[in-house]
Amino acid sequence: MKLTYSLITIVFVALISKVGYAEFPLNALSVPLTTEQEQAWLSRLKSFYFQDKTIVWDESVISLQAPARAEDGALVPIRIQAGFPQSAERYLQSLHLIIDNNPNPLAGKFKLTPLLARANLELLIRVDAYSPVRVIAETNDGKLYMSGRYVKASGGCSAPASNSRADQTIGEMRFNTKSADSPAAELRPTRLSIVHPNLSGLQRDQVSTLPIPPRYIKTIEVTLDEQLVFSAETDISISENPNFQFYLMPEKSGILAAVVTDTDGQTFKHQQRIDKVGKGFP
Repeated sequence: MKLTYSLITIVFVALISKVGYAEFPLNALSVPLTTEQEQAWLSRLKSFYFQDKTIVWDESVISLQAPARAEDGALVPIRIQAGFPQSAERYLQSLHLIIDNNPNPLAGKFKLTPLLARANLELLIRVDAYSPVRVIAETNDGKLYMSGRYVKASGGCSAPASNSRADQTIGEMRFNTKSADSPAAELRPTRLSIVHPNLSGLQRDQVSTLPIPPRYIKTIEVTLDEQLVFSAETDISISENPNFQFYLMPEKSGILAAVVTDTDGQTFKHQQRIDKVGKGFP
């Protein structure tokens, strides 16, 4: 008997809540990408997204980790790490996540605030062909910094979805938090999990072989007591049932809320109360 999409998504969210804080088998990148790997970026992507702005490769500001070879191109884990904590004086105000050889290279644009303890982010992406995966960070003084990793994966954007039909569970969300080790701890991981097929428009129905229309999450906004924590504009390169791990300061408490919209024009909302370090969610 086949599992229904409802059951699949429930199992997925439950699994993510249990393993979401486990270490991904990722490799750090210590040197820039090769000239050959940079071809698409240098020939068209850099000028398209950033015109003539100066971008410095500097892993002391921002770094990206990813598997050198992914087991599944539709579920590639990445970890973005900032080199310094967020503060009112100095912080990363935006991140651009670009997968050079994907049909739509800009996977996501994230607006960040000092309500984050650190501008670290973990998520799952789709990689359609062997490609550099890069992150460009903008500091609050307007300077741009970059890091990246070459990932060997393919077929991620056209891989079959669990189910192509709309389902009553679409848009269900939850936050999961892991308490910091102590009140003095700098980071408290918090994960937003969203039930959504994130259909790319490149997938085909397994029975009829006809293309499945795209339907994916376009915007995400996370607030704490109505103050912006981060927001995102995303595209088809974010994996099915998106989840984002970010980091709050341990002393923060209040109502953590998420508002998500997709390309069908539907808006989904969720909120939970978060307490100070050691308590987590009730």
